[in-house]
Amino acid sequence: MGAGASFDAVLLAGGRARRFGADKPAAPAGGRPLVEWAAAAASGASRLVVVGPRRDVLPDAVVVREDPPGAGPVPALRAGLAEVRAPVLALLAADLPFLRPAHVAALLEAMGERDGAVLVDEDGREQWLAGCWRAGALRTALAAYEGASLRGFLGPLDPVPVRLPAGVRPAWFDCDTPEQLAAAERLL
Repeated sequence: MGAGASFDAVLLAGGRARRFGADKPAAPAGGRPLVEWAAAAASGASRLVVVGPRRDVLPDAVVVREDPPGAGPVPALRAGLAEVRAPVLALLAADLPFLRPAHVAALLEAMGERDGAVLVDEDGREQWLAGCWRAGALRTALAAYEGASLRGFLGPLDPVPVRLPAGVRPAWFDCDTPEQLAAAERLL
């Protein structure tokens, strides 16, 4: 899979944000909502699919809801995947302010002939909402998957682990709490 190949992007921007206490994807960081940072990272996508409530941002995105709303990442992925037309997709959380197009390109390139590639953090942990996947493999696996764990669903697809230098602004840094958002704000 070359970095210039056609792909769609699915941003998971729903959920309950229990630890955050507000509409996390709409929270501002560096002068723009978190969901806009994630969309910018996938700017090369042919189609942008946002799973979550409609917001007054990303007017060109296809917006869908998981059923029921807030049901979790597997139902959200199922809803987003239904709108994917390209053979490959970037699956991204909507709260990744340091993810950039070059990181998505690195994931696409790393896939090769495999079913997926996923960022791993400095401790080697897979960041399941920062990856690229073959849409057909996801559809086949989803048809047989009855669980609720994104790791339980994506892990068996044996994605290529992609390690990037951590630096000051690691691509996988997500904003699950107001404190993490404040830390990201200081670095943007």
